[in-house]
Amino acid sequence: MTSTTIDTAVKHIQNIVSLCFMHTPQHDALVISDSQCPLAVALTEAYRRVIPTATFMDFDAVSPNEIFAAFKTLVPSDLVVLIQSSSFRLKDFRVRVELFEQSLKVIEHPHLARMTGLEEIYYIDSLAYDPVYYRGVGHALKKLIDHASSGVVDSDGERLVFSKSFEPAKLNIGDYTDMKNIGGQFPIGEVFTEAQELESVNGRVRIFAFADTTFTVNIPDKPITLVVTEGRVTDAINSTPEFDKVLVNIREDEGEVWLRELGFGMNRAFSQTRTVCDIGTYERMCGIHLSLGNKHGAYKKSNFKRGDTWHHVDVFAVTHLVYLDDRVVYEQGAWQV
Repeated sequence: MTSTTIDTAVKHIQNIVSLCFMHTPQHDALVISDSQCPLAVALTEAYRRVIPTATFMDFDAVSPNEIFAAFKTLVPSDLVVLIQSSSFRLKDFRVRVELFEQSLKVIEHPHLARMTGLEEIYYIDSLAYDPVYYRGVGHALKKLIDHASSGVVDSDGERLVFSKSFEPAKLNIGDYTDMKNIGGQFPIGEVFTEAQELESVNGRVRIFAFADTTFTVNIPDKPITLVVTEGRVTDAINSTPEFDKVLVNIREDEGEVWLRELGFGMNRAFSQTRTVCDIGTYERMCGIHLSLGNKHGAYKKSNFKRGDTWHHVDVFAVTHLVYLDDRVVYEQGAWQV
């Protein structure tokens, strides 16, 4: 990782820490990281420069009890940063959930080892925080979604039609005003919803990428066309063996393949041609993503019991135009709000 790249990471992380989290020297910070991949090492160095007064712990050099003891020294509104080549395991301790219960601010950078080469640069670029863009566009999209009575995703001629209203949109834009929990997984950049009546979704959508069974972004040679009938995927034209496996797994566990999340990705570091392998990172890609499977914990639907929701598989639409009612809100690779 070059010094220029680390300097870029420092600039972006400084904005995240100060603008998103409003962290000041009056509060403590704890950074827990590993050194198992270059991206984790680079981010750790960037945080050292941004928060030199923080306590730094090497996850691989200390015991879980030492980490738990460090957590206990923190008070509400202190900051915890988790820099993870994979995902830290602390027995049955659900790290982010438990820290939120302590009213701590949390920044998570998981699965960094999945990204190598140019993807490391893309990841660091994705940490750029422009509050005018994220908060302006994010809140504008939420307002339009919450008042819309219909919507359309046009993927180069194929149209996926949402003929009725949407659930109240949720924001992941680095604005934690009036939120109980402050923080989450980075990078950020998303407004998401789903149809209030899932059966009101019909049509076709072309997808250029999907999450395969290894939680990796899979890009087939040519887009797959999903046929959606009353909210269920009923056909996959030009499918691949890997995508067929995804559909088989969902049907075996849940019976049908429901389409649930409608995600308005906002992170301009990622596009159809600028990709990374990690699905949780790439989910913020600027454009539309959808989820397949019953699981979408943000919204409760009476026809899905908790024990019957197993799958949430992200798929990424070839996004040409997006309409909310008759208004074009996405065109030429950017949000138009």
